[in-house]
Amino acid sequence: MKFYPEGHLIDTFENRSSMQSPAALSEAMRDEKILEARAIMCDSKHNLIVDFKFMKGLIPREEGAIGIRDGTVRDIAIISRVNRPVSFLVQDFIRDEYGRITALLSRRAAQEKCRREYLSALTPGDVINARITHIEPFGVFADIGCGVVSLLPIDSISVSRIEHPRERFCVGMDIRAVVRAKENGRITLSHKELLGTWEENAQRFRPGETVAGIIRSIESYGVFVELTPNLAGLAEVKENIFPGQQASVFIKSILPSRMKIKLIIIETFDTPPTKPGVPEYFFNGQHIDEFVYSPIQSEKYMATKFSDPMPPRRKL
Repeated sequence: MKFYPEGHLIDTFENRSSMQSPAALSEAMRDEKILEARAIMCDSKHNLIVDFKFMKGLIPREEGAIGIRDGTVRDIAIISRVNRPVSFLVQDFIRDEYGRITALLSRRAAQEKCRREYLSALTPGDVINARITHIEPFGVFADIGCGVVSLLPIDSISVSRIEHPRERFCVGMDIRAVVRAKENGRITLSHKELLGTWEENAQRFRPGETVAGIIRSIESYGVFVELTPNLAGLAEVKENIFPGQQASVFIKSILPSRMKIKLIIIETFDTPPTKPGVPEYFFNGQHIDEFVYSPIQSEKYMATKFSDPMPPRRKL
């Protein structure tokens, strides 16, 4: 069975077919099939309500997410699912005093099944699908299956440094990520290793071209201008420029042996914030053991080695 971030199943034919009648729901319960539907309400007791049209579905508060029962997860994890897809397993059917049948559902059980049958088998270097759920200054949280979330720290988003993760991602965006580490059942993600090496990114540009960039930082020795999320060049300091500004830059030279791109800032200008675009990935495989960012002829060596958390040379 495949496991997906919440929202991937809701409009599939198989998922809709499993919720078209009481008999289909009963069959899904027997087969322990994970289904998805939209939560239409969270009642005063923090139970989630799902409308199957032919009957009501109820996710009791303690079944709303792993950790609710023991208090390690706050109720906002339940409340925030209103008007959004939720994954669940059908647990039972109950009849009230008026003869109305309600399907008892468990999102927690779906998450535990996902952990047991999918997430527990992941190893560092595995490349997985994820969906951004919320954004913080220190990183983003991403759903890696049935609403189970993992942290992608800001310094692992791209090689080019950013002030805030919202510069790269928005809530609801589907991305690919690398399993960076597993500790006490928690998975930490990385992302920059999928965005291409220095050489792969540099091949997009030629000396003599004038291209678009973003001012990322201003140092005493120069200005770092991002050309792609995994590539920045260095320009001479110029007055009245600020981090975050858009820029047009002239490429003076590209030096793989020194891993440098020399630039001249032609003009800078402010633009209103725009919605980030979907990342472009250079690596499309399922597993990566080592990512070497630096060119083979470079004096520097920058790499991420997933099988060894403390590589002997400089980590990326």
